[in-house]
Amino acid sequence: MTAYQLLEAIRQGSISVVEAVERCLERIRRWDGDLGAFLSVAEEAALKRAHQLDNLPQDERGALFGLPLAVKDNILVKGQTATAGSKILENFIAPYDATAVKRLLSAGAVVVGKTNLDEFAMGSSCEHSAFFVTRNPWDTERVPGGSSGGSAAAVAARLVPAALGSDTGGSVRQPASFCGVTGHKPTYGLVSRYGLIAFASSLDAIGPIAQTADDCLLLLSVMAGPDDNDATTAPHKADLRRKSFGRWRIGVVRRALEAADSAVAKALEDVAALFAQNGCVLKDVDTGALEDALAAYQIIATAEASANLARYGGVHFAQRQDEGELA
Repeated sequence: MTAYQLLEAIRQGSISVVEAVERCLERIRRWDGDLGAFLSVAEEAALKRAHQLDNLPQDERGALFGLPLAVKDNILVKGQTATAGSKILENFIAPYDATAVKRLLSAGAVVVGKTNLDEFAMGSSCEHSAFFVTRNPWDTERVPGGSSGGSAAAVAARLVPAALGSDTGGSVRQPASFCGVTGHKPTYGLVSRYGLIAFASSLDAIGPIAQTADDCLLLLSVMAGPDDNDATTAPHKADLRRKSFGRWRIGVVRRALEAADSAVAKALEDVAALFAQNGCVLKDVDTGALEDALAAYQIIATAEASANLARYGGVHFAQRQDEGELA
């Protein structure tokens, strides 16, 4: 059942919020031992919130009323651990909600747990968590991608209908692709980064992972918008569900498709054709030094990561060791 379908079932009264959450928790108990998608499960808190939501009057029910949700463990959820996949933060309890999480909760979502990731979101396979490996639900001998591999695996295995990930250089989009679900990296500044444990601050973004693009849009529409706690957020809230494109001009970087698998290239060409059929103007674009993009990303990301990770030096965060223990 997609997020949209589940929300409609809850609205119609054919399933309660408690039942929806219990079904997710049951699937987690049954299947996650083989997958390793979750680092922690907030069963008691999730059921308590579900009971509270079921008792809300109709006019107080938000757009995501009753939606069970998983959150990558580098995004803060108040009162729950936020390890970022590292032993350094193993005992860190989030003192507040990330803005994206706060907005989802205000709309009626229920956080059922925190998902696994490559340590500090630096990886692309979910094999480099300090805790355990996450496996691909379609073939447990394969990786789910990363660094948001836990969120992608949880959605693909239908443990939850939707999840949050973070994307710096593909960490939402790539695991979503590996697991056969949909992931979206929002435009920088569209979603607040407040409450996201930083990897590379000029590249990081919180994004949704779900079964369909419509489900991703549902979450994005709630999360998007300016935030006083993040000066890099855009000073306007975009209309994300447009009924028409008008005469948008869309650049197509065909050079980027040269090394792509033929099926992937065809899918992108089909999407471009769909935009054209809906009145958009397609324009071939040459971005210039495309071959230098990865090297530029690696320089920027590692430099910013070095600065961000410097805070874990044992003064405010990290575990201190006596000299004798290091010998």
